Amino acid sequence: MTTVRESIDVNVPISTAYNQWTQFEEFPRFMEGVKSVTQQDNTRLHWVAEVNGTTKEWDAQITEQIPDERVAWASVDGASNAGIVTFQRLDANTTRVDVEMDVEPEGAVESAGAAMGFVGRSVKDDLKRFKEFIESRGQESGAWRGQVGVQ
Repeated sequence: MTTVRESIDVNVPISTAYNQWTQFEEFPRFMEGVKSVTQQDNTRLHWVAEVNGTTKEWDAQITEQIPDERVAWASVDGASNAGIVTFQRLDANTTRVDVEMDVEPEGAVESAGAAMGFVGRSVKDDLKRFKEFIESRGQESGAWRGQVGVQ
């Protein structure tokens, strides 16, 4: 298992950053290799991505979602991964986005790539593209403010 931790500060209010992150079907616009994300209901997502020239598909379950705080997930089949994205208000117009993700590499090529830090660099680059995406828009493309996994 490879664990990745990356952060970025985005120059938008916390609700804007969080709201955009809940628009999972927009992820291909800033996540390299992600071909599509289909939101099947409030907690289930189907992913299609290209990893090292191979198409991979998996389903993920949102395990926790708290507006303006966090989104956590775990794959339920296919490519094994889980993680959490948290949002921290730095000031009225700046938000820190923290990603912590566990990925299980499949095969020798993915294991070697993980050992060389490719997964971490990929997440870091995706966060940079997210920053560019949301800051250039200035507003989110949509929002879902419901809660998941909170009693």
